[in-house]
Amino acid sequence: MSDIAITDGLFYGRTELEQDRVASLVADSLHGAEDGELYLEYVQSESLLLEDGKIKSASFDTSQGFGLRSVVGEVSGYAHSGELSEAAIKRAADAVRAVHGGHGGTLAGGPPKTNMALYSDINPLETMSFDAKVALLGEIDAYARAKDPRVKQVSARLGAEWAAVQIVRPDGERTADIRPLVQIYVSVVVEQDGRMETGSQGCGGRLDFAGFVTPDRWQAQVDEALRQALINLEAVPAPAGEMPVVLGPGWPGILLHEAVGHGLEGDFNRKKTSAFAGLLGQRVAAPGVTVVDNGTLKDRRGSLTVDDEGTPTSETVLIEDGILKGYMQDRMNARLMGVKSTGNGRRQSYAHCPMVRMTNTYMLGGDKDPGEILSSVDKGIYAVNFGGGQVDITNGKFVFSCTEAYRIENGKIGAPLKGATLIGNGADALTKVSMIGNDLKLDDGVGTCGKEGQGVPVGVGQPTLRLDGLTVGGTSA
Repeated sequence: MSDIAITDGLFYGRTELEQDRVASLVADSLHGAEDGELYLEYVQSESLLLEDGKIKSASFDTSQGFGLRSVVGEVSGYAHSGELSEAAIKRAADAVRAVHGGHGGTLAGGPPKTNMALYSDINPLETMSFDAKVALLGEIDAYARAKDPRVKQVSARLGAEWAAVQIVRPDGERTADIRPLVQIYVSVVVEQDGRMETGSQGCGGRLDFAGFVTPDRWQAQVDEALRQALINLEAVPAPAGEMPVVLGPGWPGILLHEAVGHGLEGDFNRKKTSAFAGLLGQRVAAPGVTVVDNGTLKDRRGSLTVDDEGTPTSETVLIEDGILKGYMQDRMNARLMGVKSTGNGRRQSYAHCPMVRMTNTYMLGGDKDPGEILSSVDKGIYAVNFGGGQVDITNGKFVFSCTEAYRIENGKIGAPLKGATLIGNGADALTKVSMIGNDLKLDDGVGTCGKEGQGVPVGVGQPTLRLDGLTVGGTSA
């Protein structure tokens, strides 16, 4: 069964909507607009949380609705409703027509088609029973406590989602996508001599749930969370000052995502509010630095077969060998900037208007062995994991907290550190990259990106990197 057939059954077989009438309504509603679409969405989601051997919460939710958008120039009219009916679409049409009232614009051509299939259309909520999920959470708790007597608290969460979307354009063209999403997350608290520390680890992707939570996979999450917690028991105060910083591979790419990625989104550059505005073709990073946004990676959390405007996702080279090559684009920004959409038009749900967003954003690997990079540092820090951070898109300034970091002394990894923060400017930080590892790694599938109140699943990644002269915030000399 095709994605179109599945979504037809959801939106036209079990609601008041009729396919031909919907197509006619969309065409009438957007007459005179330059772009727009009807976005139909049906979502099932489930979440189970276990704390200290007991199920603290369990939820199952089903939602459905539509969003109707009309675009004229750089102005969007958007109306949405959880009621899937002809009457509701007509009411939405009355609202969005205000944007193009009396306007005689030419409708932009639709997005290209694709035969790409990046994930299965199997509903992960249906491949494992509720009782089996509860039993699995109990196994996780027991396994963590049996690993080390210092374990005092265990928290484990399983989450799954199955989303069906269909995009109807004014010319009657329809695009559909079925999107599974699963995640497992484990947090462990340990205590030793009155000191308590936490470690956490998770993984996820656009996968079938039953095949995803294998013993090898969930035990690895527990082992890693426990390892982090035990290391933190030995952590000493972090140093402060300007020094070389080595970033580990994988999840530390979240710094790249926040400090650089948002600044390379088309809307910020069209409005000239990004630190990268007007710099196409110019050097913005050290030689060897290549950054891409790639929504086409199979089964990855940030991947999409088509974006939320119906455009197939792509691999977009943002920075190549240090030179700024392009920006991520949705349909509106691409049209206004005279380029093609890169398939980065995304929305949190039917209740949200699409905007330019990242998918999987990462730096490509270089030619240095990670051990060589570490041994090159006489005195600095090695940052392996990050927690929260703050970024100013207009100037690229960032502050990130390290959840796992170590001293580097005489080229060797030393004591673990507590309270380390990295402070800098995203564009400037890229120019300080002096060594790039050959160990590119993507994150484990837990990232969610926020922008203008909307959250969407994303991926990040990078190889081991050495950055010279980054400011480290700490509490010791």
